[in-house]
Amino acid sequence: MPRNLDMTALRSFATVAEAGGVTRAAGLLHLTQSAVSMQLKRLEESLGRELLDRSGRGVSLTADGEQLLGYAKRMLRLNDEVFSRLTDHVYEGEIVLGVPHDIVYPAIPQVLKRFHAEYPRMKVNLVSSMTHHLKDMFAKGECDMILTTEDTLDAGGETLCVLPLVWVGAPGGQAWKNRPLRLASEGDCVFRKTVQRALDQVNIPWEVAVDGNSYRTIEASISADLAVFAIIDGTVPGHLEVIPHGGTLPELVSQQVNLYVADPQNSAAIADLAEMVRAGFRAMQLSGLHAA
Repeated sequence: MPRNLDMTALRSFATVAEAGGVTRAAGLLHLTQSAVSMQLKRLEESLGRELLDRSGRGVSLTADGEQLLGYAKRMLRLNDEVFSRLTDHVYEGEIVLGVPHDIVYPAIPQVLKRFHAEYPRMKVNLVSSMTHHLKDMFAKGECDMILTTEDTLDAGGETLCVLPLVWVGAPGGQAWKNRPLRLASEGDCVFRKTVQRALDQVNIPWEVAVDGNSYRTIEASISADLAVFAIIDGTVPGHLEVIPHGGTLPELVSQQVNLYVADPQNSAAIADLAEMVRAGFRAMQLSGLHAA
């Protein structure tokens, strides 16, 4: 006959292990010390193993206790997730997600749609800004997670994909043939120096034709065939096109799309949203590879 573990006793055991003693654990659990001690005793008896070493002044785990603790944490996490999803105690609150404007499409709308279906009472506040600004916000605790476009990776982050920069202009446009080459970009754009350096290396003269702080203004100028610039492959909007320059313009370096998440262990919703973001950009990179 199968034997079932007592989830209440498991929670007391895990709390005692993390709190370092029965007294403190009892306070965290809002139980008496005797009630917690009784639960621990029943758990040991049900398993036929000693889980706590009580020989010293404090409480420490035995080898069997250390092994059980890993299982207990996973079981309690799953128990809490099931209870939250299938009762009225659903997840509520807000997650602040920062994304550079040039990689919002195509992955992020699908991510948000999927997340809303699974967490209908959670609000995702989408902040769109430059990478350096998003990193400042993240450092101040103003974002729960951010995506960045960089050529390096800071501690605590992970690279989701590496995508090339491509030259973009108006559909059927001719601005890319002009010399000096007219560029349109925001002043803080992380790609700006990369593009200018690439042109300098092949001795193509250039000038900044449009220099603004609005991404929509920059897009409008490029769409009007007044200038060109570079964006990440796979994110080209329908009113622009990858320039068929046939090698006339220099090849550009690739950029990392990085993810930084603040303490995902403390929130199943944040952890799930991060995993959805990973899946979205993984699919985006695979789509680019297949197209190539």
